[in-house]
Amino acid sequence: MDKAKSTQVIGIASGKGGVGKTTVSVNLAVALQAMGHRVMLFDADMSLANAQIALGCRCPYNLSHFISGEKTLQEIIVTTRQGIKLVPGASGIQEMAALGDIQAANIVRAFSALTDDIDYLIVDMAAGISPEVLSFMSACSRRFVVVRDDPSSIADAYATIKVLIQDHGLDEIYLIPNGVGSAQEGYQLFERINQVCARFLNRTIRYLGSIENDELILAALKKYQPVAEFAPGSSGARDFRRLAEAIRQLEPIDEASGGLQFFVERLVKTST
Repeated sequence: MDKAKSTQVIGIASGKGGVGKTTVSVNLAVALQAMGHRVMLFDADMSLANAQIALGCRCPYNLSHFISGEKTLQEIIVTTRQGIKLVPGASGIQEMAALGDIQAANIVRAFSALTDDIDYLIVDMAAGISPEVLSFMSACSRRFVVVRDDPSSIADAYATIKVLIQDHGLDEIYLIPNGVGSAQEGYQLFERINQVCARFLNRTIRYLGSIENDELILAALKKYQPVAEFAPGSSGARDFRRLAEAIRQLEPIDEASGGLQFFVERLVKTST
């Protein structure tokens, strides 16, 4: 990748836990990497990080070592067997659960010191809409909200979208229905939520694809593998490949949106 080319940054969030946000983040990263892209995955969950488990890799250091000043961001990064550069989050460290937006901004700025050529940075958020999640989402060029077809997940996804739009003025918001019965059901779920956004927020969101319910995705997780590695012929692996392909077709976003951005200097270089 030319140094002047921007890194496309995708933040993946969910209104509540348990909807498969990390599963989507990890498997999407693997699919993009397998297509020949250079991918970095930032596990931005500050207290319950588990991307490293889903990728089956050991991380001697994590974000807590960076925040304490013991290590640089570059020093905590590991390359997984799939070739993904992983920035591991912290797990089971109580004081990490409540980072403020200032500390989150310091983390975003630290990415500018990295020299890796990266095509895609995927940021796997903590569940919910804490200050650091909103800071990280604001620093991304695109935002994915993972949702399941159940009332509480739908309500929380809408609440997340509402905060992103009304309180933070963000755009490029995409809904990713997960665990749906069919692609048609996934699109219908998107349509329902999009209509509510259009009616009450006067804004619409976008759709790239759905992940159908596939028990092999869970079986892969139990084996500490992404589904493309565990069962490459499965419908789950197919859906993540399709989602990755849809992302590849998106126009690159080469302009900073005004706020603090991941790899902001790469955006500046492309727009000058």
